[in-house]
Amino acid sequence: MSVIERVEVTGFEYVVDDLSVDEGGFNIVCAPGKSHRMVRHAITIRDSDGVEGAYVTGWGGTPAAISQVLQLAPQLIGRDPLHREAIYAHFRYGLRQTDMMGIGLLDIPLWDLAGKRFGASIATLLGGHKDRVPAYASTIHGDRNGRLSSPEAYVAFAEECRALGYTAFKVHGFSEGDPNEESETVRLLGRRFGGEMKLMLDPSCDLRTFSDALQVGRACDEANFMWIEDPYRDNGVSMHGAKRLKSFIKTPLLMTEHVRGLEQKADFIVSGATDYVRADPEFDLGITGTMRIAHLAESFGLDCELHSCGPAQRHCMAAIRNTNFYESTLVGPGMKNALPPIYTCGYSDDLDAIGADGTFPVPAGPGLGVTYDWDRINGNTVSQHVFTGD
Repeated sequence: MSVIERVEVTGFEYVVDDLSVDEGGFNIVCAPGKSHRMVRHAITIRDSDGVEGAYVTGWGGTPAAISQVLQLAPQLIGRDPLHREAIYAHFRYGLRQTDMMGIGLLDIPLWDLAGKRFGASIATLLGGHKDRVPAYASTIHGDRNGRLSSPEAYVAFAEECRALGYTAFKVHGFSEGDPNEESETVRLLGRRFGGEMKLMLDPSCDLRTFSDALQVGRACDEANFMWIEDPYRDNGVSMHGAKRLKSFIKTPLLMTEHVRGLEQKADFIVSGATDYVRADPEFDLGITGTMRIAHLAESFGLDCELHSCGPAQRHCMAAIRNTNFYESTLVGPGMKNALPPIYTCGYSDDLDAIGADGTFPVPAGPGLGVTYDWDRINGNTVSQHVFTGD
């Protein structure tokens, strides 16, 4: 039996051009002429046979999540890396007083290790049958800098996305949360693309009141949007608020991005507070947790929509029947994806990496099926933590 001998967590920095944060400091926006420093983490897990699993974090690699990774990593030393179910259960118990987001960042490289040990992709290990997944363009937040600065600018960007092959388009609106502006964006998109593209809206809880959400939700009704997601400042966690909104609008709700793990998703479903179910391998306790949520949704006859982009999401989606679109996020006009370009295998989540048929490929190699530019990662290291049995 092999055991885990080494866990390494390496933080590295990179700079994204034409990007900044909005006045609130939490949402990134297009900003021509500016640049924004970002930090992500490479996590590797090596066993006593020399097999190594690796993963570079995406949008879920927040400082809070990484602090949990550093708390949990020593607990992996000496454990069988294939015992993912036992590790999942143990870590859930250990982090029961937190949001548990760090668990997923360790579960994903454990799956990568397993795939490399058995010479199979994660999609294959999960029983997946899809080799390409249809995607929607999921915009960066609206700005006041000239790129996505008006409802008309969103329509123009949707035109660009459709020309690239996207068959669906989702708006992350303006941080100011003006319901009139958000409603106008929705109506313009509906008039221009109704029947031609699937349309979605994610206010990201920027609408300030239930009344604002109701106004924008009714605009989504008029425009026949596929869904509206986390509309207002209940922060996407109030089952009662979601149910009340559902009683006034016909556009389906996509909730549960902001609640973690299986039980809270189940509570939202059972209470009738969501129509689609969100899951994310980084947010929701890994590939192990994500597949549980997908099967939970399936048991209630609901679709499970994966949040954000990355190789882990693609592998999960390859094995999930009840799902519709891969989220190509966060993208904007004239810019690359803000996630780090650290792949040496051709993998990309850039806006223009989509195929003409509106799909992205599922990596076919062992594990995650991607290779990383370790020279770039190690050359831009800002922190490093190594855990061994010594």
